[in-house]
Amino acid sequence: MNNSFKTWSLAIIMAMLWCCRATAIDFSNHNITVGVKGGATLSKVNFQSSVQQTMLPGFMLGGSFRYIEENHFGLIAELNLEQRGWKEDFKDADYSYSRRLTYLQVPLLTHIYFGGEKARFFVNAGPEIGFMISSSTSSNFDYAHAADDEYFQNNYRKIEQFTLPISHKFDYGISAGLGAEFNISKSQAINLEGRFYYGLNDIFNNHKTDPFQGSASMSVMVMLGYNFRLK
Repeated sequence: MNNSFKTWSLAIIMAMLWCCRATAIDFSNHNITVGVKGGATLSKVNFQSSVQQTMLPGFMLGGSFRYIEENHFGLIAELNLEQRGWKEDFKDADYSYSRRLTYLQVPLLTHIYFGGEKARFFVNAGPEIGFMISSSTSSNFDYAHAADDEYFQNNYRKIEQFTLPISHKFDYGISAGLGAEFNISKSQAINLEGRFYYGLNDIFNNHKTDPFQGSASMSVMVMLGYNFRLK
């Protein structure tokens, strides 16, 4: 990945964390909720050089802690289990290959909301860190010997990613989402959120002698959640 882009992205993350700390003022009228959520994911890997892909479907589930101190602003910490990875696109050929990467992720998000007592709309954004806990591969061909396959010889496709081990299990990036929350009682609410994640760390080594100069994760999530107010 481009080093200048990484530098600016890390600067944005640090600024977000500083803003979160700077706005943590002790107001008496605060709101604390815990919640659970689950949903579907679509993910891919931003390979450089290019690999033909479609989005890989998966799932996510997790829990959240939200702290609101003033009108329209709060902070959220989450612990989630999320499936990411990529699925190759072979066009009209009868081949399939996908690699699924499962992460424990911790987003730290600013929460900005607008609305009334019954319903509100919100924006969540902030940095995220994660650690890959498992990797699995699904294929209908012998991908370990793809170089001997006539299809790959004739189509000049990249094949190194089929067998490359994951070099960097630790991941970090930026998450941003839009959603709506609906109160079903004074202490209970449900919410629906769409969120995008852009990774800033490559899953493979990215030296000049390596097959890929970039291999960062990207994912889209749609989540349904339940929140319970503690205070």
